[in-house]
Amino acid sequence: MPFLVFGLLLWVGAHVFKRLSPKRRADLGKSGRGLVAILILAGLVMIILGYRAAPFIDVWTPPGFFVHINNLLMLAAVFAFGMGATTGRLRGKMRHPQLTAVSIWAVAHLLVNGDFASILLFGTMLIWAISEIVLINRAEPWQRPEPGPAKKDIVLVVITLVMFAVITAIHTWLGVWPFPG
Repeated sequence: MPFLVFGLLLWVGAHVFKRLSPKRRADLGKSGRGLVAILILAGLVMIILGYRAAPFIDVWTPPGFFVHINNLLMLAAVFAFGMGATTGRLRGKMRHPQLTAVSIWAVAHLLVNGDFASILLFGTMLIWAISEIVLINRAEPWQRPEPGPAKKDIVLVVITLVMFAVITAIHTWLGVWPFPG
């Protein structure tokens, strides 16, 4: 469990460093980007290793139908994440599509995982994503981008469905069946 906790601290700390200490971050210049990227990557590796090694400590047992809610939320999360890169009509409908996607992802996974390590991981990521949204909104004004062509939104829907299939295939490969039954 220490790897998981330390990895989460690295992840959150590296991400919020720019928001909480902008002058120090600016003083680091371009080399600061590399340092932050290394810290984020190290945090991610530690999170994965720590989560996989964490003992299973049952906190609550989610009802079976939550799997359906999880899958619907995951479709929404993948779609929201893609909105961050779309150039279609949906561009600019949401200020923080990727952080919103992380929030949806975390809630979805909290619904279907009742063990302590999962609550720690997904709960921390939910708190981090919401905190980032608040910190960014306070620090930076938003200039809403102009919407693009609607056909790009169709591409986003197709990419969402393909990515959802890829994500479910990866979960299956890792031994986690993401569907009921």
